[in-house]
Amino acid sequence: MPSQQLVTIPCLSDNYAFLLHNTVTGETTLIDAPEAAPINATLAEREWSLTTVMLTHHHYDHIDGLPDILAQYPNAKVIGASADAHRLPALDVAVAEGDTLTIAGESVRVIDVPGHTVGHIAYYFPDTKAVFTGDSLMALGCGRLFEGTPDMMWQSLSKLAALPDGTTVCSGHEYTVANGRFAATIDTGNPALNTRLAAVAKARADGIPTVPSSLAEERATNPFLRPNDPAIQRLLGMEGADPASVFAEIRRRKDNF
Repeated sequence: MPSQQLVTIPCLSDNYAFLLHNTVTGETTLIDAPEAAPINATLAEREWSLTTVMLTHHHYDHIDGLPDILAQYPNAKVIGASADAHRLPALDVAVAEGDTLTIAGESVRVIDVPGHTVGHIAYYFPDTKAVFTGDSLMALGCGRLFEGTPDMMWQSLSKLAALPDGTTVCSGHEYTVANGRFAATIDTGNPALNTRLAAVAKARADGIPTVPSSLAEERATNPFLRPNDPAIQRLLGMEGADPASVFAEIRRRKDNF
């Protein structure tokens, strides 16, 4: 199993990029490119050479740093969704649902996760036990549905929720405090959520990122993964409803929160 070192890089006002560095081969992978300066600075400080860039979706705050990053690392290969190739920077490798890649000595699975955008993908690194979800599954939330439908996003989140318990969720934004405020209105009386909200508040007060998170804590506390919870259904007046319908109502309430 490759020995991967994960680094979280704050970018712009509330974005995150991620570096995965294989300490055996020296290869370094970047997931999303919101802003070049902090990414290039981190690579230079650690004396790492960028070999691969993996893009989750086409929004500017996930790709705009790429030209200046590639100016420094012109040999880095860019990977992204074939379905979104017309809206992404030029790709060296176009991928789709179910494709398996070898990145820095590790097998990586591509997961189609439409909803936030219709061309959104996630990358699952089973050996590293990490999934890079962009703006699909987020800490205590999920991305706003700019292009997809609630049913589409619920299916996407269900795929991600089915990954192993020990998976680390590397999502694209520091939205956890705001997401938590909303979660508290939907999932009242959840002791795991209350514990997490206190930890999130302390982390942000100390200037510590709340991303990555663990999939286990998302399943226990993220209302967008919990539309089949009887207490949430009762609060919404939707007891026994189809989870996709409950999810749609949770998303509607979040949009108007």
